Amino acid sequence: MKVLVTGAGGQLGRAVLATAPASVELTPQSRADLDVGDERAVESAIACSSPDVVINAAAYTAVDKAESEAEAAHRVNAVGPGLLAAACRRRGARLIHVSTDFVFDGRSTRPYRPEDPTGPLGVYGATKLEGERRVLRELPEVGTIIRTAWLYDAAGRNFVTTMLRLMSERQMVRVVSDQFGTPTSTDGLAEAIWRTVERGVTGVHHWTDAGSASWYDFAVAICRTGQSMGILRSEVRVEPILTEEYPTPAKRPAFSVLDKTATWTALGVAGVHWQDALDATIRSLAHEATAP
Repeated sequence: MKVLVTGAGGQLGRAVLATAPASVELTPQSRADLDVGDERAVESAIACSSPDVVINAAAYTAVDKAESEAEAAHRVNAVGPGLLAAACRRRGARLIHVSTDFVFDGRSTRPYRPEDPTGPLGVYGATKLEGERRVLRELPEVGTIIRTAWLYDAAGRNFVTTMLRLMSERQMVRVVSDQFGTPTSTDGLAEAIWRTVERGVTGVHHWTDAGSASWYDFAVAICRTGQSMGILRSEVRVEPILTEEYPTPAKRPAFSVLDKTATWTALGVAGVHWQDALDATIRSLAHEATAP
């Protein structure tokens, strides 16, 4: 099977490449290799590689900057997926497109199901939702959308690595306690993507690790796990604050936990609890820190 991976240089793209089955012939395309918002470049990339499947891990993910860079966010998050989907339709290829919990408004009192009404609060979520719609318009039968949330890995710029850096520099960090979602390891999502490829799953799906947390809960867990594994060597106080105490250009959903029940059934596997995935990530960092 031939698989083209866009956004191959990002944290999810790297995980997708690292977890690929040995039988897959990969064509990795980083942002420098392929501008997904360029129609001619997309057509050329797909024509040259003739993929059976395209995994679109390319995304404009700077949530706050998107408010002032709406055109750039729209090009990558909306135009790009549509161009990829159109090229896949002409070539008879499948497309797996990764989307976000930010397509919801955060007002739900239960985890969001894939079929629930959407209502993005900012530019980032709106452009990602438009990308979903363009994919499904071009590939109504074979397009696949996987919404995820709160992604992190051991090497990229994300909440885990940022918190570990700040906690190594400061005695106290302040973290929002009234926004709830699910921390998700890129490794777990990448494995779910490959299972989606293997099983031919289509339609709109949700995937995160199991459980839920506030950003404050997540930060406390990072602190405790980092200390227990020797990454953090000093005492750090994690102080909860409200969203209104930490204003940002983009409004974020207060509750964006995703219901994964249908996806876990379709894939025949459930996600691990987010704390277990976090432990594994920080353990790998501790191992790297002590390696000769």
